[in-house]
Amino acid sequence: MEVLYAVCCGLDVHKASVTACLRAPGDRGDRRQEVRTFGTTTGELLRLVEWLRGAGCTHVALESTGIYWRPVYNLLEDHCALFLVNAQHVKMVPGRKSDGTASGLPNSSNSASSAVASCPPRPSASSAMWCATASG
Repeated sequence: MEVLYAVCCGLDVHKASVTACLRAPGDRGDRRQEVRTFGTTTGELLRLVEWLRGAGCTHVALESTGIYWRPVYNLLEDHCALFLVNAQHVKMVPGRKSDGTASGLPNSSNSASSAVASCPPRPSASSAMWCATASG
């Protein structure tokens, strides 16, 4: 499989935890993989952001399950390129996750072979003000 992004990560986001699988160049020209689990509190998510930034991660694939991905997306969007991927599409990607971790998700961003779900832009302060004044 051709490597498109030198340092990338897959996140499997749940209600109480985020499993992250980071892939980066190894010491001998191979690819190294590191899996970590974080909580979903703000402090834990900020630890995740700092870990990814410290590793030089440029691309992250988030599995879009329910609404739990939203806080993670909001914290990461200013630091790296994000791919919000559909859980059903990830199952079809070669090398996909099958062990209950996020280990197959970097293949989603690394090979760019999964369909990227759409993510609406974050509302601006002016649109939020308009919504607040229009509703009441």
